[in-house]
Amino acid sequence: MKTVALDSVGVMPSAIDTKGWLLLDKDIQTELDGAVDNIYNFKFDKAEKQFRSLRRRYPNHPMAYFMLGLSTWWKIRPTNFQSTQYDKPFFAYMDTAVTKAQALYDADNHNYEASFFLSASYGFSARLHGERHDWRKATVDARRSLNYLKKSQEANDLSPEFQFGQALFNYYSVWIGDNYTLLKPVLLFFPKGDKKLGLQQLRSVAANGFYTATEARVFLMGILKNEENNAEEAMPVAKYLANRFPDNGYFQRFYAFMAYDQGEFPDCERVSRQILDKINKGMPGYEGISGRYASYFLGYLMQNRYRDIAKAKDYYQRCIVFSESTGETAGGFYLFANANLARIAVKEKDLTAAKRYYAVVADKADHKSEQYKEAKMWLKKNGKA
Repeated sequence: MKTVALDSVGVMPSAIDTKGWLLLDKDIQTELDGAVDNIYNFKFDKAEKQFRSLRRRYPNHPMAYFMLGLSTWWKIRPTNFQSTQYDKPFFAYMDTAVTKAQALYDADNHNYEASFFLSASYGFSARLHGERHDWRKATVDARRSLNYLKKSQEANDLSPEFQFGQALFNYYSVWIGDNYTLLKPVLLFFPKGDKKLGLQQLRSVAANGFYTATEARVFLMGILKNEENNAEEAMPVAKYLANRFPDNGYFQRFYAFMAYDQGEFPDCERVSRQILDKINKGMPGYEGISGRYASYFLGYLMQNRYRDIAKAKDYYQRCIVFSESTGETAGGFYLFANANLARIAVKEKDLTAAKRYYAVVADKADHKSEQYKEAKMWLKKNGKA
């Protein structure tokens, strides 16, 4: 077991009975190494076979149920939570993990591994309930998750896994209070969040964790890009995940987006082509959302890098089809594709097509956007085309 600074934990490690803790069992880690990677590489059958084996040997421990739930979570995640077909098995696994962990905690309230699984299971359940706009269940589960997070943090330095929840709390604590008002009384029992510390902890878990390392990288990637506006630091994280897990559609499209955003067009083109190829092959986790990204990027590159207008039009039209198939037509790539097709049509003097595409932009775009103004101006001048 790693050496820890005793003044940094609430309970001295020597005072904690870790017998039976699978999180700290190196043999279990060695056994499950490939299974954890298989989750994130979307080899779900292989991963779940190993987790079911673990469940047979440890039927009263929450780990196998939690890992089966995590595997199910990643069947939902690539669809931006649009798909609900895996909701029931996901909640069933997490509920069972809670039941098993609660029994361990009731038998010993210093079982910080049980607290970890309670906090993590409730946390994931809260997130999906929130995505489903079931705010009552989301708030109840989030409250329970935070309560057990407070208990498990006493063992933070026993393993990087225990720091994962604390890292997320430190970064998102203000957001939690603003979005889950019923949790504000619970937050009073926690120290004030610290975004800088939260990022440091996420980096530590990403570098040193086993079960939570990839989840830490996923959050780190999203936070750096979307919250911290630091694409330069997000880029190597995105590249690592895409290269480590080449069959994960979510990681591939995020990296393709980062490469497009940073002007690394050869990588953007390569990954985008791979995404469309895997969609055509029907690979798990590759669907309309990833197709929307990839086809837009390729359309942009055909138009602006290769000057191949015929191919650009084809990719933009495919982007529109993908967007409509997933119902994502309120903005983003859908509007960009329509606007670019309209401009191409104007250059080709195909005013009927230009009118059709600009009409979509005028109908869907934000009225303050340049796209909307461009479309309205053209339609005003050419409305009788």
